[in-house]
Amino acid sequence: ANTSRIFQTLGANIEDIPILWVAAPVTGLIIQPIIGHYSDRTWTRLGRRRPYFLAGAILASLALIVMPHSPILWFAAGMLWIMDASINISMEPFRAFVGDMLPNEQRTLGFSMQSFFIGLGAVVASFLPYILTNWFGIANTAPEGQIPPSIKWSYYLGAFAFISAVSWTVFTTKEYPPEKLAEFSEEEENNVVVNTDEDLAKNSPKKKLILGIISLLIGALINAFLYFDNVAKQEVFILGYGLIVFGIIELIAAYFQSKNNINGLVGIMTDLNLMPKTMRQLAWVQFFSWFALFAMWIYTTPAVTQHVFGTTDTSSQLYNDGADWVGIAFAIYNGLAAVFAFFLIFLAKKTNRKFTHITSLIVGAISFISIFFIRDKWILLVPFVGIGLTWASILAMPYAILTGSLPANKMGTYMGIFNFFIVIPQILAASILGYIVKTFFSDQAIYALLIGGISLLIAAILVIPVHDNDQKEKN
Repeated sequence: ANTSRIFQTLGANIEDIPILWVAAPVTGLIIQPIIGHYSDRTWTRLGRRRPYFLAGAILASLALIVMPHSPILWFAAGMLWIMDASINISMEPFRAFVGDMLPNEQRTLGFSMQSFFIGLGAVVASFLPYILTNWFGIANTAPEGQIPPSIKWSYYLGAFAFISAVSWTVFTTKEYPPEKLAEFSEEEENNVVVNTDEDLAKNSPKKKLILGIISLLIGALINAFLYFDNVAKQEVFILGYGLIVFGIIELIAAYFQSKNNINGLVGIMTDLNLMPKTMRQLAWVQFFSWFALFAMWIYTTPAVTQHVFGTTDTSSQLYNDGADWVGIAFAIYNGLAAVFAFFLIFLAKKTNRKFTHITSLIVGAISFISIFFIRDKWILLVPFVGIGLTWASILAMPYAILTGSLPANKMGTYMGIFNFFIVIPQILAASILGYIVKTFFSDQAIYALLIGGISLLIAAILVIPVHDNDQKEKN
């Protein structure tokens, strides 16, 4: 909630904010499947997932303490990179943890409870700058180029909360050993298929080679078009570069597999290329959902301070009051997400998980688009009620649907791969939103939220064909 505020305070232009955020999704793209793959294969005195919870929480908490002391913009961007890598190490196994610990019939409840606690924590985090300023008299302004004290103290408290909460989980829970999880998977008979030598044959080195070459060519063509079209903004080239890198990784995996070196890279790329049908369908839903969310996280502060409060001067009292108001809006949607988590459980039982998610995404689309027409700060809070419902559903329903289609012994790997479809749209948003807002909308950040609303509407439509293995249709 405060990262864009820190970037703007340190001198970032509105058009540059997305590229500064790109570190976070790129880090997740790299870290999460690796952590998922190895957490599937880990067993220690602390279990299989908990060692990663703890290591990531320690590193992330240290990064949270350092972040608000960033002296210059590039340092803050670097700290975001380190912080997000650490958060990914800690948080990626949590999704798999819920899948490990709960049977199919309890997973909707499990992921909804996770939404509840995410919302509860985020509402406190979003309110903190406002509370520290208005209740405890800690200043929310500072000389130009310096981070206000209220932001610094928010990050200190966030670090304490993070390490405390994760430590509680690590030292008070127990995990089922791999043998027990295998038994549970057999008992559930959920018709999931574990990749075998036959699967490796289906995704042979030749197929990886072809896919790698196609990806390389498409990436090169995109960047060539942008170059000859005289596009100056370098971040717009990120999509092309990403496809090139993906192509290279496919080629490396093809080489290792051709030499019968079936290592972690070959395993991850094979699992990616042979995703279950439900996961492929949900991938598109996630893509458009998280494109919208990333637009909101990047652009709400500049959009509200500019569109509602009428200022772009980051050192002014009016800007900082507007930024604090965004904190309140974010606290509202996160707080209501915690409440709506229980409503989603009820609605999913009465209807089904697909209907629940479609409804939530449509409500979110309407809420995003309505912000464009609002100029009053109090009315502005209304759309964030709807966004709370959407956020709760995005955190719960796709994962509840997904876990029923995954093999127990690859839960972490597939959760890591599923994260691709969270971070790829974030990378795309970071690479093109700044260019779009500047080129077509004269740096009016509010249009990024309008685009986000359209993206959520597309996501809702894409839920319709998704196959839910464990869904019980209402008679």
